[in-house]
Amino acid sequence: MVQIKICGITDQESFEACVRCEVDWVGFVFFKHSPRFITPEQAAALSLSIKGGPKRVGLFVDPDVDQISHVLRHVNLDVLQLYTDRQKATFFAQRFRLPVWLSLPISQFSDLPHLMLQQEKIERVVIEPKPPAKAIRPGGNGHTMEWSLLANWHPFFPWMLAGGLTPQNVAQAIRQTGAKAVDVSSGVEKAPGMKSADLIECFVKTARGLIV
Repeated sequence: MVQIKICGITDQESFEACVRCEVDWVGFVFFKHSPRFITPEQAAALSLSIKGGPKRVGLFVDPDVDQISHVLRHVNLDVLQLYTDRQKATFFAQRFRLPVWLSLPISQFSDLPHLMLQQEKIERVVIEPKPPAKAIRPGGNGHTMEWSLLANWHPFFPWMLAGGLTPQNVAQAIRQTGAKAVDVSSGVEKAPGMKSADLIECFVKTARGLIV
C-alpha cells in the first residue's frame, strides 16, 4: 500500500481528517514564508489533541540547531524533514537522534541521488521539482515535475514523491514513477494554507487505489 503524507496541517478539522483517513504522516511547516506556517505552540496543541494516529513530521528550511531545539521543546516530532545539504542533514540526525528526511528539488535526471551512505543517517529522500525562479519557498508551490525522469531511477533507499500532486493526478504519478510514498500539500487545499477534509479523503482513496 502506498504511504501518504499530508503536509502543511494547520487546523483541527484537517488534522482529524488525516487521522480518520489513516494517513501515515502529517507535516507541520516551521517556515515563516509559507502560508502553511504553524508555530510550535499551535503544532503542539494539534498533536496533543489526538493520541496516536499519523507520525508527526516537522518541515524546516535551512534551519539551525536553535530553531529545531526550540520547536522540539514544544512538540514531539517523529521525523525532521529538511531543506538543507546532505552534510548538515547528517549533522542534525546525529544531533537530535531523530529520523531525517532530505528534500531534494530536481529538474533533470542527473540531479537524482543514486547513493545514500549508511553513515549519512538520512532515512528518506523527498523528490520534488525545483521551485520557479521567483519563488520564495523551496517547496509547496503546486508545481509538478517530469515524472518520466524517475522511470529508470531505482534507488536502494526509501524515497517519497512530492510536488503538485492532487486527487486527479496522484494515480498517474504513482504509475509513472513507481513511488511507494507520496507527499501532498497545496493539492488538497481549498485556499492557500487551508486544507479540505473532502480533498484529503479523495486523495488518500485515490492514492491507495480505492477510487479509479
